[in-house]
Amino acid sequence: MGVEKKKINVGMIGYKFMGKAHSNAYRNLPFFFDTDAVPVLQAIAGRDEKGVQAAANKMGWASYETDWRKLIERKDIDLIDIGTPNNVHAEMAIAAARAGKHIICEKPLTMTVEQAQQVLQAVKEAGVVHMISHNYRFAPAVQFAKKLISEGRIGKIYHIRATYLQDWIMDPEFPLVWRLKKEVSGSGAHGDLAAHIIDLARFLVGEFKEVIGMMETFIKERPIAEDSGGLSAGSTNNEKGEVDVDDASIFMARFENGAVGTFEATRFAGGNRNGNRFEINGEKGSIRWDLENMNNLEVYFADDEQGLQGFRTINCTEQHHPYAAAYWPDGHIIGYEHTFINMMTELMKGIANGYSPSPNFEDGLRNQIVLEAVERSVQTEKWTKINEISLLPSGVEK
Repeated sequence: MGVEKKKINVGMIGYKFMGKAHSNAYRNLPFFFDTDAVPVLQAIAGRDEKGVQAAANKMGWASYETDWRKLIERKDIDLIDIGTPNNVHAEMAIAAARAGKHIICEKPLTMTVEQAQQVLQAVKEAGVVHMISHNYRFAPAVQFAKKLISEGRIGKIYHIRATYLQDWIMDPEFPLVWRLKKEVSGSGAHGDLAAHIIDLARFLVGEFKEVIGMMETFIKERPIAEDSGGLSAGSTNNEKGEVDVDDASIFMARFENGAVGTFEATRFAGGNRNGNRFEINGEKGSIRWDLENMNNLEVYFADDEQGLQGFRTINCTEQHHPYAAAYWPDGHIIGYEHTFINMMTELMKGIANGYSPSPNFEDGLRNQIVLEAVERSVQTEKWTKINEISLLPSGVEK
């Protein structure tokens, strides 16, 4: 007989776009990965009882709540999954930590650096496992890029240029959804999209030293939204409201290790549905990746034979590529949803063994500091040093 696995009862707050992605990951994780802890879809919470009940039935959750506080208080919940708008992340995460629950939270971690510090302090005091949902780290090609960089295959890194381009709000009549309201989202494309490429840069290149940026809002007013979910919305309302977040964020950066970078996040890049891309250049080679072709990694090595030099394409689905062996035979590609399965696998390992997998809330705080540094640079029109933003809490090295 095998060793009995530890069941982790999950309580998820929010059930739309990210709720669907996370639910799918929890359901499929045990099918592909053998972990000492396995998730159980115990309960979800949402304000609309009809909507949350339908979501629970469709996605396979055992029960539901209409008050997230009741969910956190339940004795049969071990892990709280926060997939709500950004303005309630801090309150929910702190409450979950104080209730002794492990936590995974969607990005950005909070609205401000101060809130992120408070959340990190809460999970440290409670001794619970914590993780932030930067799922793109967990594409096998990105993990393989990390391996190549760590092995010194491209040598000292000189450049990263990263973009996250979307186009879903280009229509001026697209409604004023929560992602376009500062009081709910904190920022626009900056916190929503740039947060992801900042995390990838920290993961692959290193810590930021200083930044300078610019932001632009192209459509200043939009119709009031009547219903929304995920990245879609509808409105028949003639009344309009102010868009008080950025539509585009562009910044330059210097890293602690001497590398430099350029970053662009926008929702106004027509034809780009989900263009999360980076190129990293080093003294011995270069690496390229594009989420819309997520299984392929392009790699160039300077020591290749003359006449045969150039980018080669590696399909990162072979058995020795990170996570790939859990899925299909070589060359049988995986998709967006598998990045979440891979991420939740690391979360289950962390809970089973008592550690917080990276990216965790320390990474969330560091990400928030970079986001805020860019915003300050936009206001001052000057380079902003990362260490000017905030002192990290005790126990967190700069």
